[in-house]
Amino acid sequence: MQTLRRTPLYEKHVEAGARLVPFAGWEMPVQYEGVIAEHKAVRTDAGVFDVSHMGELEVEGPAAEELLQSLLSNDVSKLAIGEVQYTLLTNEQGGIVDDLIVYRTDTARYFIVVNASNRDADFAWLSEREIRGSDVRDVSDDYALLAVQGPRALERLGLAPGKAFTWELGALDGVELMICRTGYTGEEGVELACMADEAPKLWDAILARGVVPCGLGARDTLRLEVCYPLHGNDIGPEWDAISGGLGWVCALDTEFTGVEVLREVKAAGPQRKLVAFRMTESGIPRQGMPIEGGGEVTSGSHSPMLDVGIGLGYVPAAASAVGSEITVDVRGKPRRAEVVPKPIYKREE
Repeated sequence: MQTLRRTPLYEKHVEAGARLVPFAGWEMPVQYEGVIAEHKAVRTDAGVFDVSHMGELEVEGPAAEELLQSLLSNDVSKLAIGEVQYTLLTNEQGGIVDDLIVYRTDTARYFIVVNASNRDADFAWLSEREIRGSDVRDVSDDYALLAVQGPRALERLGLAPGKAFTWELGALDGVELMICRTGYTGEEGVELACMADEAPKLWDAILARGVVPCGLGARDTLRLEVCYPLHGNDIGPEWDAISGGLGWVCALDTEFTGVEVLREVKAAGPQRKLVAFRMTESGIPRQGMPIEGGGEVTSGSHSPMLDVGIGLGYVPAAASAVGSEITVDVRGKPRRAEVVPKPIYKREE
């Protein structure tokens, strides 16, 4: 029986009465007050998520850029110190080993945040492909990561607005931080990396500023409303990046693993596409439900902001245009839905 790992904030979650569940080998809070309340807190004010289960790798050395350029889909050479990039680790078939965030922290050093379930596999993938002048290290246990998200997130933290996909060093209530202008909710906010032993102090300081603690349940519904893919659900090694709608992070004019396949898929056009949809009949779509015509739901839920069933799923390219009607098999009952633009939810100006 697998022993679940715990983040440095485990005791804080217990004290707060969080409902804890297994997730990617970790014992994580799925909710505190409730998914809908936490979701709406992030959409209207600010919420904080413990995402310390995510993995962190460092790649350093004079050949660090060369190594990453050969393995990652985006153009690492464009990153200046202080900049951040969303990218993919791809296999020989153009499939997505993982989606990750790369931070350039120095001339020859990069900090990479990877999905919790892929930490060991990603580390092995990179370290097995090391070249002379590059060194890959797993530093996950050294860090805690807290995501503070919402329209009032910066105000509550006392931070000035900043450019998206950048990072800087700073401090909050005495805790030294790496302040990253990134997130997984579609709202303004930051992800704060600190040393693991300082995480409880940082958590308390953030809650004292009026930020609502949120669990993985709200994190999932928030990311789904804005159509951010989840590795293992919507994207993965068996799905190519073009079909998954992530061609925008594939620099096809560079040379990386699987790029030839991706060039071919783009030139020919994918046979199926990952689309966003909204139910037009009653029913809540869930992962694995069939879509008539050979498609499948990859993520689905009830949208707390729109009060309707929403989802992501692969459909034949001919049925992927916005406005197309699709039929989802919801527990044996056909229910109509409509392909909609991404994101599904967008704040009214």
